[in-house]
Amino acid sequence: MKYRLLGNTGVYVSEISLGAMTFGGSGHPIYGTLGGLALPDVQRMVDTALDAGVNFIDTADGYSDGESEELLGQALGKRRRDVVLATKVHSRTGPGPNDVGTSRLHIMQGLEDSLRRLGTDHIDLYQIHNFDQVTPMEEMLRALDDAVRQGKVRYIGAANFAAWQMSKALGISAREKLAGFVSVQEYYSLVGRDVERDVVPMALDEGVGLTVWSPLAGGFLSGKISRDGAVADSGARSAQPGYSSFTPMDPESAFAVVDVLKGVAERHGVSPARVAVAWLLTRPAVTSVIVGARKQEQLVDNIAASDLTLTEQDLTELDEISKLPVAYPNWIQEAFAGFRLPQ
Repeated sequence: MKYRLLGNTGVYVSEISLGAMTFGGSGHPIYGTLGGLALPDVQRMVDTALDAGVNFIDTADGYSDGESEELLGQALGKRRRDVVLATKVHSRTGPGPNDVGTSRLHIMQGLEDSLRRLGTDHIDLYQIHNFDQVTPMEEMLRALDDAVRQGKVRYIGAANFAAWQMSKALGISAREKLAGFVSVQEYYSLVGRDVERDVVPMALDEGVGLTVWSPLAGGFLSGKISRDGAVADSGARSAQPGYSSFTPMDPESAFAVVDVLKGVAERHGVSPARVAVAWLLTRPAVTSVIVGARKQEQLVDNIAASDLTLTEQDLTELDEISKLPVAYPNWIQEAFAGFRLPQ
């Protein structure tokens, strides 16, 4: 396993991290289909990851209504100190009008609940799960800063933020001398490269770590879904184009990516999923790719992407088939970039 610095901190995290969205939720209308893993399976997943050198685990208070945190805390046990533990706040955790969002009230309550469920006295990386259009950023950031000063949180991050939202938050933190975001967690895959337009340049410029969720586009890039709709693995069904609201994609272009992905995988004698994760590890700004699985063999295969070296031919083929059209104002800035160079 290889390790990378988390943003501008001095903390090293494994370039493959374990996602806990599949932990718990048996019978839940959403999380039951995503995973529904009980404690024995969770324990195997956590032990497998840690034994392979993974030291970064990500969960959230909203996963399986808090059960993911509970199971993860139990599975970690005495190995808690070996892990950079990340969780999130923002999701709805109850029926009340204040049981959601990033108000000081909800953050403070959410933090205490997460600490209790995880069975720990601190969170290493406490992340805002999504942008709150109601709560002022200053209120959110001051609440997070208080949590850091209290020693209950080591570092703070965000998830699913736009580049301008991250930059604004970092500016407020710098101006007010508050703890600032050290990372941002975003959806990024061979069929979802939108972050390359603004988030990746922001992360590189600000020194913010980029962690990646759903690197296989909900299982679509496992290559187990055919154009006629047949699914070789029921775990990938939610990722079929038209089925998943989390990973929207154009079916025609998405299957074209999978065709190339399979070709690269065949050259290396590995799974398409392993190649998809390995490709992300070559992208600028990426700190860690979060992998979640329902089966131990899937987790082992994903972790093995850390040892897969893609060739220039592999990267060229994958980049060409999946690249985004250049958006405005990027194309005009690129067109005139050379005018500032000495003639």
